[in-house]
Amino acid sequence: MAQKDLAEKNLEAFNDVFADIVNVLLFHGERVVRAADLEETSPGSVYKAEGLLHGQERDVAKYWKMSSVRIALYGMENQTEQDEDITLRLFGYDGAAYRAQLLKDMTKVDEKFLTEMEQPQDVKGSHRGRIERYRYPVITLVLYFGTKTRWKKNLSLKERLVMPEELDPFVNDYRANLYEIAWLTEEQVEQFQSDFRIVADYFVQMRKNRRYVPGMETMEHVDAVLSLLSALTQDDRFEEAAVHVKKGERKNMCEVLDFVEERGYNRGVVEGMEKGMEKGKRLSLIHQVCRKLQKRKTPDEIAEELEEGTDVILRICEAARAFAPEYNCEDILKKLNV
Repeated sequence: MAQKDLAEKNLEAFNDVFADIVNVLLFHGERVVRAADLEETSPGSVYKAEGLLHGQERDVAKYWKMSSVRIALYGMENQTEQDEDITLRLFGYDGAAYRAQLLKDMTKVDEKFLTEMEQPQDVKGSHRGRIERYRYPVITLVLYFGTKTRWKKNLSLKERLVMPEELDPFVNDYRANLYEIAWLTEEQVEQFQSDFRIVADYFVQMRKNRRYVPGMETMEHVDAVLSLLSALTQDDRFEEAAVHVKKGERKNMCEVLDFVEERGYNRGVVEGMEKGMEKGKRLSLIHQVCRKLQKRKTPDEIAEELEEGTDVILRICEAARAFAPEYNCEDILKKLNV
């Protein structure tokens, strides 16, 4: 499970991919967030419950900055299965991020920044020259990769809570920003400019057609794309293909799938040969047993002469009884396999 999580984080950890996902899902394809404006941050946080400290960790988190000023914190979570407690988990992540803003002095903001941001709502204070301790918003995106059914679990905190109707006006709600990748439109998929377009296209096609026809787009982060697909689809051939990609080498999915299909074919040939050899051995044993049955040998005698287990020989003899006296070995084998 840890390896799967690491693979999922790997692709989205690239700034160009992270910015691309945010721009398409939040800003409808408009290039609002630039890769160069993203800054790494630790995805982990700590909370206290029942007197004990507990750790929690997002999949990926990045600061969005303009110059040296933080505009927002973006978090990204991957889901392959539906989770009815997802709002509680996200609320914990976002709450920890807001709490962190109270625990340290914030960078000062100058008047030039106010002009560039066009009166930002998240910057408050009584001085126009320099404003201290401003707060920035925290936004979390959930990427759901399920292909069989759309998301059916609750997406708001109130939907998950069981409470008297009288309390409803006093309970603040929290909604999850969840995006069903396999249900994106073709227009939305085309808006992606990073390698995530290939990932999104894969899941859309698998949801619609249960098969994938690759495009000719060249991948920038080949290993990360293949590792993600391997983790999400449980098809280790993608990961095997990634092992054979040289560092920094660029490939398209047609080239990758040629390798994947070749590996699958070769594996099938080997498995077929192994199954054929096993079948041949069993038919040979059945043939020898039947010849001795024709000579009126007992199961114990046959087992001793062929140096096989008595239980094995007895099963063959019982199955062969229905095909005496010709003893068709293929039919006996079929009966044993039932």
